[in-house]
Amino acid sequence: MDFELTSEQKLIKKTARSFAEEVIRPKAKEYDENCTYPYDVIEEAKNLDLIAPGIPTEYGGGGLDFLTAMLVIEEMFWGDPGIGQSLTARGFGLDIILRYGTEEQKQKYIPPVAKGDWCCGSAITEPEAGSDVASMKTRAERDGDDFVINGSKMFITNGTVADFIIVFTRTDTNPPERHGGITAFIVETDREGFTAEAMHNKMGIRASDLAALTFENMRVPAENIVGQEGMAFYHLMTFFASGRTAVAAQALGLAQGAFDEAFKYAQERQQFGRPIVDFQAVQFKLADMATEIEAARGLVYRAASEITKGGNPAREASMAKLFASRVGREVANEALQIHGGYGFIKEYHVERFYRDAKIMELYEGTSEIQRIIIARSLLGKI
Repeated sequence: MDFELTSEQKLIKKTARSFAEEVIRPKAKEYDENCTYPYDVIEEAKNLDLIAPGIPTEYGGGGLDFLTAMLVIEEMFWGDPGIGQSLTARGFGLDIILRYGTEEQKQKYIPPVAKGDWCCGSAITEPEAGSDVASMKTRAERDGDDFVINGSKMFITNGTVADFIIVFTRTDTNPPERHGGITAFIVETDREGFTAEAMHNKMGIRASDLAALTFENMRVPAENIVGQEGMAFYHLMTFFASGRTAVAAQALGLAQGAFDEAFKYAQERQQFGRPIVDFQAVQFKLADMATEIEAARGLVYRAASEITKGGNPAREASMAKLFASRVGREVANEALQIHGGYGFIKEYHVERFYRDAKIMELYEGTSEIQRIIIARSLLGKI
């Protein structure tokens, strides 16, 4: 399949790389060490359509197709995965409003995010419900025209900085099907009964916001339901291909960033009277890293292209995420190895890339879940 980018896509990718190089990379170390959210970087990104780039133009967004939006994500993560996550996940959760929400919901919640003024999140994972979404225990019980929500969520991106969050709850405790009875609500974070507690000291992507959420008799109107009551799990399934492809693009950008740092260092570092890039052992590492990155790029761009065409390529997306996330981790490891002892200290970017890489094998479905999906597809069960 031909993945030759258009001239417009090349320009957008170049613009995103320049922003990553000139704005993100110089601030990455500071935000990582302090675990602080990069509000100032977000302000600078507003005018370049680099925040939630795939939002349609009718709602104030950049209107980029899915593949082009993945190019932006790739470059933001090339700059720094933590800041990149904060920038590109400002619209995390909007897809379900765009596809299943009412027009009133779209007009109210999407334009402020597109402008960069608001931030949203999506709350699915719970302390005892990770890969097994159907095990969620957060409840929403009807009380007149409202629902009363009680429960908790864990590992929620944007949890303390979001203006609203799409919260997945159980509204039927005895549905006909195990995955039925789950409903999504738009929850404004200033509602009484809502609490968000930041989760600090993460291993990686420390500039992004992560939180534990608690709902204690929190009331939300029925009009805040997104899509059909009890069908949110099935709505959610339609977005896993795009979400997993996005994580694959993140891993691709990280891998390229780590490789570029290693290649530059290998040309500059002198040992035994010559640059270490002259040694075959280092050359072999670089050759393997470059090859793996290009293979990952092919898988990511293929899945993204299928989604751009209107498809829902579950197998291709899982392959892209499984492979690219592994490549990100392995390339970051080899980049650190090329740096030797210097890679073990925080003065060099590869130490941070190494820590950041692991999360991409975990969120949006672990690598084990991706293998299950791929295998089921091969067996004709998907």
